[in-house]
Amino acid sequence: MTAALALVLVAPAPALAANAGATSRPPKAAARPTAARVKPAKPADAPVVPAIEPSAEASRLIAWVAAARDNGKLPYAVIDKQTASLLLFDADSTLLGTTPVLLGMGVGDDSSPGVGAKKLSDIGPAERTTPAGRFVAKFGRAFGNQRVIWVDYANSVALHAVITTNKSEHRVERLLTPTPDDNRVTFGCINVGTRFYTGTLRPVFQKHGGVVYILPDTRPVDDVFPRLRLLPYLTTASAGR
Repeated sequence: MTAALALVLVAPAPALAANAGATSRPPKAAARPTAARVKPAKPADAPVVPAIEPSAEASRLIAWVAAARDNGKLPYAVIDKQTASLLLFDADSTLLGTTPVLLGMGVGDDSSPGVGAKKLSDIGPAERTTPAGRFVAKFGRAFGNQRVIWVDYANSVALHAVITTNKSEHRVERLLTPTPDDNRVTFGCINVGTRFYTGTLRPVFQKHGGVVYILPDTRPVDDVFPRLRLLPYLTTASAGR
């Protein structure tokens, strides 16, 4: 990580009201969220997530984005398929948080032609890939009038809270395992824990969207992001200022 990527840890302590001589009462139970047609996992179901160490390719990409200001004035997320993780940054390349992700079942870096127009039941396992590349992502409506972050609308690739409709897929459990080996289960979309999505990711992307960089499975990273080759020259220029 470069010095520009300062980790921001925000852990506010809850305020405690104390009154001498007052009788304490148990707090009221929080209201349950309204169930959506496509049911995401509840935030309460998210215990401590595994620690994440970005791959060398992810670190190199992040350094390039920060040096080149490739994100412009938008926040951005880096999806590291090698470690099945997401790293979230503000527009100034300050790290806001990391979280495990679920990815497409198929290994590959391109979407199958016409996959966005198919029914889910017609998409074969090999077609269920999460495409690699640079995407300008924005919020929009999906099935069931659910708002998601559309990464690649034409190919129906979205970033959203983990879906728990099919219990046999054990999606929440997959997010919480210490390795990325079982994080391939979606039709191509990127799933994150509900707590991270609602508390960290959604507020950052809510207003203007952001840039999503998805690292490849099999293609050379320099082929997916050709301008990454300029990183040595950008860092040299910065050092000479």
